[in-house]
Amino acid sequence: MRLLRFGLPGQEKWGVVDAGGFARELPGDALSSLTAPTCASIDALSNIDLSSLPIVPSNTRLGPPVVNCRKIICVGLNYSEHARESGAESPKEPILFMKAASALCGPHDDILMPRGCTKLDWEVELAVVIGRSGRDIKENEARAHVAGFSIINDVSERAFQLEGTGQWVKGKSADTFAPLGPWLVTTDEIADPGNLALWLDVNGSRRQNSSTQCMIFGVDSLISYVSQFMSLHPGDIIATGTPAGVGLGMHPPSYLNAGDVVELGITGLGMQRQTVRNPHHP
Repeated sequence: MRLLRFGLPGQEKWGVVDAGGFARELPGDALSSLTAPTCASIDALSNIDLSSLPIVPSNTRLGPPVVNCRKIICVGLNYSEHARESGAESPKEPILFMKAASALCGPHDDILMPRGCTKLDWEVELAVVIGRSGRDIKENEARAHVAGFSIINDVSERAFQLEGTGQWVKGKSADTFAPLGPWLVTTDEIADPGNLALWLDVNGSRRQNSSTQCMIFGVDSLISYVSQFMSLHPGDIIATGTPAGVGLGMHPPSYLNAGDVVELGITGLGMQRQTVRNPHHP
């Protein structure tokens, strides 16, 4: 099942993509108790006749396909080639950092440059959306805690992230720095999240082209590891890391500017498209 949220920011409704690729509006009573995409609430949708639901107009804005996200946990340097281009060794255990949940936006919303932004970068990543609460989750039970998978662009401002005091969260958390979607794809549709092609283009030029096969730490391992240090709840997101090809790793480094267009996708999860805007310099 491919779930989505559509409508104006803060007014989004739940929808689902039918077999023909049309977005359909889910009835309010179907998700009346859905304050986050829980595993149980998703299972309850399986008996709905999608063909009977109203079609969402094709030009309707899509929002991030989660609600009440408490936290976005990100995994740093989870691809060996990305670690090398960043001048770092491959980690022996996952590197974790946080991204503010207020950074979430729709998959096609503009990326807004924060004031003082000079080194805006891109990162295509597989996002794991939690659907069942847990703590100290065993690796072989991790998948039972997943509502589904999505795409996240871990937009980063490298000067904020790496210069000054070097706190990564500062360069990761500006508004619009976490485009998510277009869909939340349930686990039954993704046979192996460790074998998905992912890519990203800037202005039509391919920058990232890899596979989740290249992740150092896989999905189940990451869920188990993160849950050692904090409880996980429905709506929480784990961003699993990005492959090589970010602007920071280019020679010389190359960063996004106002007017640039970023497109990215992952097999089975759809694609995103964002335009960079600088609201401080019309």
